[in-house]
Amino acid sequence: MNNNNEIILAVNPGSTSTKMALFEGEHQMAANVIYHDAHTLDAHPTIWSQLDFRTHGVREWAHAHTERLSAAVAIGGLLRPVCGGTYAVNERMLEDAQNNLQGEHASNLGCAMAKTLAREYNCPAFIVDPVSVDEFDRVAKYSGHPLIQRKSLSHALNIHAAALRASVELGVSLPATSFVIAHLGGGISVAPVRGGRIIDVNDASSDGPFSPERTGGLPLQEFITLCYSGTYEEREVRALVMGRGGLIAYLGTNSVQEIHERIAAGDESAREVLEAMAYQIAKEIGAMATVLKGNVMAIILTGGLAASNLLVNWIEERVRRIAPVLIYPGEDEMQALAFRTLRVLRNEEQPLEY
Repeated sequence: MNNNNEIILAVNPGSTSTKMALFEGEHQMAANVIYHDAHTLDAHPTIWSQLDFRTHGVREWAHAHTERLSAAVAIGGLLRPVCGGTYAVNERMLEDAQNNLQGEHASNLGCAMAKTLAREYNCPAFIVDPVSVDEFDRVAKYSGHPLIQRKSLSHALNIHAAALRASVELGVSLPATSFVIAHLGGGISVAPVRGGRIIDVNDASSDGPFSPERTGGLPLQEFITLCYSGTYEEREVRALVMGRGGLIAYLGTNSVQEIHERIAAGDESAREVLEAMAYQIAKEIGAMATVLKGNVMAIILTGGLAASNLLVNWIEERVRRIAPVLIYPGEDEMQALAFRTLRVLRNEEQPLEY
């Protein structure tokens, strides 16, 4: 290891896994994913009850690979609405995360994990592009009733990274770009991105297409009836929408690979459900293209599910006449966390205060 280079630990807590990676400058030294099985998660049913065992797993792995860190950085959660950027972790951020200010999600743990690990290595802690990045045009905030305002909650880190990657590949400066970007994972975010800004997006926790674990938008009158049926407690209804909806509700699994195997074995129900998810994603892409007034340079499909050729082909059949389709399977989130932190350490940009 070159002791002159910056060593950065990046952490990404997700619903059923914790990802981690070490970077020496721009180079990724090592990476690991700890998967949390249903038994472990059932024993720690609230997000914040998972903090210690998730942090312990990262700590043990990091100590086995490095004796020093220049910074620890994590994905940011459902915090206050903020502009995109790199934020130093502070007490206000930790308090808002612990209060699940805009909802309960594993990403809320990120700032606390980064702070704990940074303290042990005597280095600064950061988050980058939290879920609550708000770059909406004003008209996008209207819901249909003044008691409820649409929120900007999305997979902002990966969406921003995909926009930058596409601008480089297309040879167009980021401020001149206009994309529709669909992050396809456990939750699905479909966003019109103009000049690198997410000017609208479905709230992946309650709107847009259904996903492996979430219902997306539901018929409102029927949902109201369900809520007041007396059958479910509030926590059960919230779990039905986010965690036990989508593919899990229809097919009993959130594994698209398993669904592929079932389709190959002749399961027509599995095929129809997956195609319905592709249909809803394509419909959302079409809607977001109108936000850009049809001026779409490219449609970008990214996230873990973009590796599913079957799903991607069904989506592409419906949207390719809108604009060329770029496929970026997987996520650039770990690299984005490290590279943006590197810019701060090198004084190429200033960290923002939350």
